[in-house]
Amino acid sequence: MRAEIITIGDELLIGQVLDTNSAWLGQMLNKFGIKIHRINSISDDASEIKLQLAECLNRSELIIITGGLGPTKDDITKKTLADYFGMRWRIDEMVLAQLVSFFKNRGREMLEVNKLQAELPEGCITLFNEWGTAPGMWFEHEGKIIISLPGVPYEMKNIFEFKALPLINERFSQPKLFHKTIVTINVPESILAKRIEQVEDHLPSHIKLAYLPNWNMVRLRLTGIQQTGKDITTEIETYILAIQSILGDAVVATEDMSMAEIVYNQLNAKNQTLSIAESCTGGYISHQMTILPGASKVFVGSVISYSNSVKHHQLGVESTLFETVGAVSEQVVTQMVEGVRERLMTDYAIAVSGVAGPGGGSVEKPVGTVVIGVCSKDITLVKTYHFIGDRMNVIGRTNNMAFDMLRRLIL
Repeated sequence: MRAEIITIGDELLIGQVLDTNSAWLGQMLNKFGIKIHRINSISDDASEIKLQLAECLNRSELIIITGGLGPTKDDITKKTLADYFGMRWRIDEMVLAQLVSFFKNRGREMLEVNKLQAELPEGCITLFNEWGTAPGMWFEHEGKIIISLPGVPYEMKNIFEFKALPLINERFSQPKLFHKTIVTINVPESILAKRIEQVEDHLPSHIKLAYLPNWNMVRLRLTGIQQTGKDITTEIETYILAIQSILGDAVVATEDMSMAEIVYNQLNAKNQTLSIAESCTGGYISHQMTILPGASKVFVGSVISYSNSVKHHQLGVESTLFETVGAVSEQVVTQMVEGVRERLMTDYAIAVSGVAGPGGGSVEKPVGTVVIGVCSKDITLVKTYHFIGDRMNVIGRTNNMAFDMLRRLIL
């Protein structure tokens, strides 16, 4: 079955808001064997919406639209769809009651414009929005399905997963898909491809291999379609083992997870703890830990030692080092990592100091120079790296490398 996504909003076209909805929808649908063939981003314009919808209906059986369902004048999707399908309006009493309760519970006055959210095209199925005021809509047209959802990500996700997806599964029967991901680090994509060339060349037509590179890491995703008389899970696992045997310790996980998750699992399994001292990354590494459920089991805390004063007073770095070797040095990072571990009383620690750019570099320490340290009670490892890319690239690569250094130390 072919599926397409239409995202509506001028804010998407000018880059003011990133389209995370399409990525999430693609992941969700892929789990159920539904492949997104095209993603279309258009402006808040009725003629554009109608034109794009007509083109999508010519190509695909399932069209998912996000955006333009709010209460303001620029939210025109609902009216445009009613015009397109030639539908009159109805008041959905359940939505109206939900709106009354929604505003009452928040101590807010419900305006007339909010009441209009309960007006829906008479030919659509209401997809109730439990986390907001704009309901989703399910249309059926010449055997095809059109789903219109709010653009607010958390509202869209809730409606799609719990209201729309069960209806999709009832309507469409898809072949079983199985995904398996290998996470690798510190081996470039081109070298990986060369090393596993023999495995990739012998994959059957119903199994595909995708390379997903990002910041020193490459995820290798195998996707297979269930075949009659074969177990796709066992079939893909055979190729996973073959790839693992070739790549060796370049493989850090056989599930799709971040470096922070990998380290979290290691520490949690041993009931051990972690502290972090960050300079150039400004809390990014700590954030990767705290977004994980249950992070408090292993992560004690961090010191964002952006200034030399904080490095000295909070972490115990000798002040003379800033004049002699500089803050971006292995001597300073050694004292940072040992200082944070001792002060926060943890089993392990990470520390980083560097030049993330775009300015601040020198001939001796150009932009991208980062010193990373990890330590336990008995061992301290510190190394200088030279990363390429813009500021976010340097920060992201530093994060992955720091966790990988700690992963290796724990092992």
